[in-house]
Amino acid sequence: MSALLEVRNLETYYGPIMAIRGVSIEVHQGQVVSVLGANGAGKTTLLKTISGIMDPEKGRVIFDGEEIQGREPHHVVRRGIVQVPEGREVFPLLTVEENLSLGAYTRSDTAAIARSRDLVFEYFPILKERRRQEAGTLSGGQQQMLAIGRGLMLKPRIMLLDEPSLGLSPLLTQEIFGILKRLNKDEGVTMLVVEQNAAVALDLADQGYVMELGRIVMSDTAERLAASEDIQSFYLGHANEGARGERRWKKKKTWR
Repeated sequence: MSALLEVRNLETYYGPIMAIRGVSIEVHQGQVVSVLGANGAGKTTLLKTISGIMDPEKGRVIFDGEEIQGREPHHVVRRGIVQVPEGREVFPLLTVEENLSLGAYTRSDTAAIARSRDLVFEYFPILKERRRQEAGTLSGGQQQMLAIGRGLMLKPRIMLLDEPSLGLSPLLTQEIFGILKRLNKDEGVTMLVVEQNAAVALDLADQGYVMELGRIVMSDTAERLAASEDIQSFYLGHANEGARGERRWKKKKTWR
């Protein structure tokens, strides 16, 4: 069975700097795939390239059998690819309801849009309570909920989520990732999630990839990655710093 989203041998540059180095990943319909990595690993660049914000120098992005690399972002969105950006990026002077309405700007089916809004309010009841409140006055967690809800308003075929735990407390992170898990299991929302918080990302995901310096250095099922000594050492903090540093140097040679 072919993947819904395929990235093949992707190379993307920031000026003269190669930020993505031959990256290949797959996301199948109904899956959650997580991409782990520290700051500067290339995770956000990967999402921007998929969504058309950046053009790759080489490689292909294939969505539902069609090559979409180099397409304008509005064409990519109309294909059903929605990005929930790092830092939420809500419209601060617009109300919650106005932000949600903008999420559905490519749709004209009024009744279906209303059903999507009801779905957002079902999963994020605090947004219904604050529907007439300006988005800029919401807490960080509520803004993240709004950013996800705005993405859902498009009725996406796949959601690209960029660091959804960024700046949130552990409690709010668990709450939001719990909702993402329900959206996947109950509504069938396919997701590609890039994250530094490996524990929550792997708990959510079916499949995982690890990026370092623009390359994929590990890939496996989320369950196997979570059980990996390397992942536990480097991302879950289950080893002392001295041992971590020594093993990291050795494993990087093995991975590459």
